Amino acid sequence: MAIPDEDVARVRAGTDIVALISEHTALKRVGRRWSGLCPFHQEKSASFSVNAEEGLFYCFGCQKSGDAITFVREIEHVDFVEAVRRLADRAGITITEDAAQSAERQRRAPLLAALAGAVDWYHDRLLKAPDAGPARDYLRSRGYDGETVRAFRLGWAPDDWDALCRRLAVAPQVLEESGLGFVNKAGRQQDAFRARIIFPIFDPSDRAIALGGRILPPAPGADQAAPAGPKYKNSQEGPVYSKRRTLYGLNWAKKDVIASGEVVVCEGYTDVIGCFQAGLPRAVATCGTALGEEHFRLLSNFAGRIVLAYDADAAGQSGANRVYEWERHHNVAVAVAALPAGTDPGDLARRDPEALREAVSTAKPFLGFRVDRVLAAADLRSAEGRAKAAEAALSAVVEHPNELVRDQYLMLIADRCRLEPPSLRELADRLLRQPRPPDPKERPARTEHPPAFEGPPPDDDPGGDWDDSAGPSSRRPRRGGTPTRPGLEALRLAIHQPEAVGARLQAVLFSDPLERAAFEALTTADSLHEAVEEAGRRDPEVADLLRRLAVEEPTADAGDNLLQLVRISAGRALSDIESRARLSPDGFAELAAETARVRGDLQELDLRDGGAEAADRLLAWLLGRGEEAE
Repeated sequence: MAIPDEDVARVRAGTDIVALISEHTALKRVGRRWSGLCPFHQEKSASFSVNAEEGLFYCFGCQKSGDAITFVREIEHVDFVEAVRRLADRAGITITEDAAQSAERQRRAPLLAALAGAVDWYHDRLLKAPDAGPARDYLRSRGYDGETVRAFRLGWAPDDWDALCRRLAVAPQVLEESGLGFVNKAGRQQDAFRARIIFPIFDPSDRAIALGGRILPPAPGADQAAPAGPKYKNSQEGPVYSKRRTLYGLNWAKKDVIASGEVVVCEGYTDVIGCFQAGLPRAVATCGTALGEEHFRLLSNFAGRIVLAYDADAAGQSGANRVYEWERHHNVAVAVAALPAGTDPGDLARRDPEALREAVSTAKPFLGFRVDRVLAAADLRSAEGRAKAAEAALSAVVEHPNELVRDQYLMLIADRCRLEPPSLRELADRLLRQPRPPDPKERPARTEHPPAFEGPPPDDDPGGDWDDSAGPSSRRPRRGGTPTRPGLEALRLAIHQPEAVGARLQAVLFSDPLERAAFEALTTADSLHEAVEEAGRRDPEVADLLRRLAVEEPTADAGDNLLQLVRISAGRALSDIESRARLSPDGFAELAAETARVRGDLQELDLRDGGAEAADRLLAWLLGRGEEAE
């Protein structure tokens, strides 16, 4: 849905961006701006700046920039509408929503409230209730201390038919749609979870959306009869919970996932907790379903490397075609941690946390894991065994879509099986010719943030490092280039001290296309925010430059800067006239007279008296030349 522009503007105006960002990183006032360590990437020296008056931020390290809405989207990984909603709630602002969206929010709100209440109640019972004693004993036996229980909000559902229902006192529809209970055949509300340790499941924004429950194993010496019900039980899907879109632990793991660029995917709740205890606070788990497309779409928003920390059999059974498709489609790299046979991350974290950390740090690419697994299980002592192993390993290799990757693994198999590469290539070619499903459409690779513009260009190259690939009519500086410093300073003045430059600053004074586009965006908009938004729709580079300059304070005198711009622009135009004069003998006299006037005015620019008048004459001349060109 679309939120009205006036509501978005009110939310921006009503948000204290310094207070918002200070919740995630410490900011210190430096002049008129605020500075601190960037919350989006690791750094030791502050490169993150905030303009409180305009409500904009810019990082000179990773080039992330934007306003309060952008910040919430980046830090919380939510869409535009959700970011506006959160800021509106924070500022106490009511925003307008269409009827359908409003109805959906009204439907979800009581469900989320009921789930939040249930998590709190179950957690409090685990910590304090006498009947939760066996659960506390069991968790201690698993190595979970009070800090762990509180960090993961673990709880205890008592062995009672309707204890939670009586506590929450919500409508039957809320109870059922939230997955917390149901109405039984007798027409009474009944709890969905009984006599189970509760593992709350949160969305990435820390909202409880579902529960997982583990039944207690029989106490030592007690009757070992099979427990009633499955070992683990999850909430049913509903309006706020979808298993294929949910990853347990992502709300706690996302900070380290973003910082490390890596996420560890496990099979269960206790595996995730074990990873955290072992010093790997970037683990998540699927919720009773296989890792799928929706999970990868979610994970690719946070990290570029995905490590599968399953037991060996489960990891090996992952469909190769699907994994390669996910790698290509979501631009991620999938690796597999080689865990000891018969262990899972939760068990290994208790017995040997260093081994778990080592397994994750040395995780092999998915294809490498498969090849190693085939060869490790083969009998390489005989010629027949080596041939059979080579064919089995090659069958895995040819499924990979990249020819260079395939050839490297072919060479590895040749070494391990003591076979000649040419014979393996012939076999690989035959296997490749066998029918295979078509490759998915490839998505362009994710690009890294380019470096910031820095430093003045040499006088003979005022545009810096040019990209002429699109022809002379669309010359633009490469993102690593260096646009003119006077032009950037003029833009800073236009943003921060518009009254100082007034109408004397004109587009004709900007030789760099990016700077000129930024200036035109400023002069055609009613505000900086409007200029940034409009530029963002037309040219993201212009919007990025404006956001960057909004957090930089001008250092030059406005008058001196204008004289410098006029001198550079007029000097460039003068060179053009002289070139034309040499090529046009018939018009030489007229051009020579124009050249003499311009040279005289350029000389007067340096005079204490008359410099401003000369600048005005040169500016009028430049504007006139621009009109003639049009």
